[in-house]
Amino acid sequence: MTTEPALPDAGSLNAEDPAEAGTPDETGEAKHFRSPVSFVRRGSRLQGRRQQAWDELSDQFVVDVPRAEADTSVDPDYVFDAAAEFGRSAPLVVEIGSGLGEAVTHAAEQNPDKNYLAVEVYLPGLAQTLQRIGQKELTNIRVVQANAPEVLTTMLPAGSVDEVWVFFPDPWHKTRHHKRRMVKDEFAELVARVLVPGGIWRLATDWSDYAVQMREVLDASARFENLHAGERAGEDSPLTRVNREGLEKKAPVNDVDTRGGWAPRFDGRTLTSFENKAHQAGRLIFDLTYRKA
Repeated sequence: MTTEPALPDAGSLNAEDPAEAGTPDETGEAKHFRSPVSFVRRGSRLQGRRQQAWDELSDQFVVDVPRAEADTSVDPDYVFDAAAEFGRSAPLVVEIGSGLGEAVTHAAEQNPDKNYLAVEVYLPGLAQTLQRIGQKELTNIRVVQANAPEVLTTMLPAGSVDEVWVFFPDPWHKTRHHKRRMVKDEFAELVARVLVPGGIWRLATDWSDYAVQMREVLDASARFENLHAGERAGEDSPLTRVNREGLEKKAPVNDVDTRGGWAPRFDGRTLTSFENKAHQAGRLIFDLTYRKA
């Protein structure tokens, strides 16, 4: 029996690279794109069922992206043609950091009238997604191994995406590492660029300080409006509960979140193994939903 290599938690698969812009490295990842890339590189070996899935399904479901330099870069002249790729015109949902593909393949199965694009840099995660595609016999999903900022900057046409999902990105806990977090002002502008007018950006995290940062970034943007502004505030806020109960290994404080703005849990996000681990660890989930203004 062939054993599969262990995979990191899905929430770490779309973390930003520690390398700063323009810093040379062995793979050239920083050189080809003049801002921090959206991941930490990990091993790319495939074994067993993942290798089999890649061999059998990659030609059909992996988007063949011309590269600029590195193997996760995107040639700036390349533009994704969703209608040609899927053979139809349909609403397009893009998940940034699709991890092992649990959320995106479940959604594709439940919504055959929509097209889905899974963006991930971690090859074993993409291969696992292909496995799920094959098991579910899906046709309305494609995967791409690419750096998210480049996908949003040049690969996807402006105003071509109906929803963008960012679920459980790497929180980069240490304060000095917060600059590496994905959801920042410039990233919000890129998401706004690809969304159709009225398009939806869904976010989720299991760390309160990142949830607050997400809320600050999106509330400050003139490009987005919070669909649940003022909701789940005060005693109903998960942030109030984290503060009072001293969750996330923090000392309890009597800080009340009077602002709120937290969305109800998105029904379209299946309970993934990563989210389930967060629940088991006693962490709360923060959902946010914004519409492009």
